[in-house]
Amino acid sequence: MASVAFLGLGVMGYPMAGHLKNKGGHDVTVYNRTAEKAVQWSVQHGGANAPTPAEAARDKDFVFACVGNDDDLRSVTIGENGAFHTMKKGSVFIDNTTASAEVARELAAEASKRGFDFLDAPVSGGQAGAENGVLTVMVGGEREAFDRARPVIDSFARMVGLMGPAGAGQLTKMINQICIAGLVQGLAEGIHFGKKAGLDIEKVIEVISKGAAGSWQMENRHKTMNAGKYDFGFAIDWMRKDLGICLAEADRNGAKLPVTALVDQFYKDVQGMGGGRWDTSSLLARLEK
Repeated sequence: MASVAFLGLGVMGYPMAGHLKNKGGHDVTVYNRTAEKAVQWSVQHGGANAPTPAEAARDKDFVFACVGNDDDLRSVTIGENGAFHTMKKGSVFIDNTTASAEVARELAAEASKRGFDFLDAPVSGGQAGAENGVLTVMVGGEREAFDRARPVIDSFARMVGLMGPAGAGQLTKMINQICIAGLVQGLAEGIHFGKKAGLDIEKVIEVISKGAAGSWQMENRHKTMNAGKYDFGFAIDWMRKDLGICLAEADRNGAKLPVTALVDQFYKDVQGMGGGRWDTSSLLARLEK
């Protein structure tokens, strides 16, 4: 059993922290910007809660964070009352936020100066993956810190991989989002085309999902897409944040992402339809408006 802090109890962090307590058996203290959510978590799971990231992180072996963006991450780490001010030497900070590789490298360097380790460890699998404890975790950082943190991360993961040095986890997550963007647009166009052609979409998917066109998105989202229901996962507002990170990194490294840039604009159109909180499969709604 390890002493653990978890910072950020959103739709992902709340169940992830629960798995650390209940599945992993760790001693968990949580922090959330809205304190009532932390109290609710403590009542449900029996762990402690703290009023600031610094208090949550004090004397802990491992400190996890899952917050919104680079600025949120800096706030809970190096900001006033941030966790970095109280973390003990030899501990590990594991960041599950989807953020930039730049901030991961920045915070890894700062952690090293202070005598502890930093792992950028964004996750994939969505809300359902978090709730079921079967997330994929892409990690950047030092091997020794990864090996120490791996058994703890396993509490909410089915796949954990060390991808390279600081920032490599975030770069891998960018690839994940780039691939998803193109897949979902292709699936939306396929379903839209099938409807216009007068085909039975369920029969079509039953056949083509067993061939080369099959994907997780097809298997798990075609029914809700066909029904015009878009409340089943990762919100467009967050996807656009992630794609913005991808496109900014591509500007830096010279990668060409024409499809990603186009799908990002399609998501912007859906936001304009009032669908910012719809899940990413709502690209179909844009085609059917």
